[in-house]
Amino acid sequence: MPRLVMKFGGTSVASVDRIRNVARHVAREVAAGYEVAVVVSAMSGKTNELVGWVKDADPLYGAAEYDTVVASGEQVTSGLLAIALNKDGIKARSWQGWQIPIHTSDAHGSARIEGIDPTNLDESFKRGEVAVIAGFQGVNPQTGRIATLGRGGSDTSAVAIAAAIGAERCDIYTDVDGVYTTDPRVVPKAQRMERVTFEEMLEMASLGAKVLQVRSVELAMVHRVPTTVRSSFDPPDAARPGTLICDEDQIVEQQIITGIAFSKDEAQITLRAVKDSPGIAAAIFGPLADANINVDMIIQTVSGDQSTTDMTFTVPAADYERSRAILDAQRDTIQFGQIEGATDVVKVSAIGVGMRSHAGVAAKAFRALAQKGINIRAITTSEIKFSVLIDAAYTELAVRTLHSLYGLDQA
Repeated sequence: MPRLVMKFGGTSVASVDRIRNVARHVAREVAAGYEVAVVVSAMSGKTNELVGWVKDADPLYGAAEYDTVVASGEQVTSGLLAIALNKDGIKARSWQGWQIPIHTSDAHGSARIEGIDPTNLDESFKRGEVAVIAGFQGVNPQTGRIATLGRGGSDTSAVAIAAAIGAERCDIYTDVDGVYTTDPRVVPKAQRMERVTFEEMLEMASLGAKVLQVRSVELAMVHRVPTTVRSSFDPPDAARPGTLICDEDQIVEQQIITGIAFSKDEAQITLRAVKDSPGIAAAIFGPLADANINVDMIIQTVSGDQSTTDMTFTVPAADYERSRAILDAQRDTIQFGQIEGATDVVKVSAIGVGMRSHAGVAAKAFRALAQKGINIRAITTSEIKFSVLIDAAYTELAVRTLHSLYGLDQA
């Protein structure tokens, strides 16, 4: 029998009534002839509640015990869904990450999956059971301790399990009915895409689209797991197909630009009058890397006499103050004149594999933004995307301009 992984997020299992609705979605796929594994998140709001309890107990909590507490949210959901399925006459049992087992690194709170032994799940399927799996968690084989995968980790769990059991596909159920060309709250004409490539979805997820967690898309791409984004709020007997994330060769007609993403989690830092000599870039970015601060856009402007340079780059907004403090501490080593910064900036990106075979795609966007009076602070490009850093006040105008420019209003 073909195998299917279904993943349901926190809003989809926010109450017992919604869990019963999830059971009906699962029943539909069982009736269609699939061996089903279901991965569930904690009920909406429960993880935040558990985190709050941990912090109340001790603001300087131990990471291992933190994981023990927060992993319980998914344990509750898995048990409740198994109960609901059994009540409906569908044989099911719950599984925690350590029972499968899902082996992880020992980085508590942000562990990575290192391997999954599918033997127990294979036996469960042979017994005719639906496997209801607590997402977001695994076990470190060296310590035997529960480890969680970080926010959005249930998506990663689902894709990894799909790869491990050889599933036909992985369906991610959420509160939207698919992946859109951009945020419909910003552009009402945004269109749901029927298909999008792994590469495009990875760029969109990393550049601000919140539909899927970045690591889950990476896993899907590496293991070639077809992944569908669907809505759990559709009637179980009339569920829409959603958006399929797949290989490029499974998409017959590919647009030049597939989607527009934007990220408000950006801050800009500029170092003025930096001495222009070998090793200066390493002196600037090395300490930031050591502090696990991700640097994105980088622009270097050398002075006319080539003795000094201005260095501009972006970091996550949450790391802005920490980045400035680190650089101030390195002032004597870096030898810069002054440091400037801004947090009222936004990164807007256009993504599409069609850019590989078309020239002038980005230039067209730059002209359109200029005509709207939008100043570009920084630019980065890759084979299938380009990003511009602009003032936050122009976010919606820029997104709408690019969305219309590339014909996505009628996608």
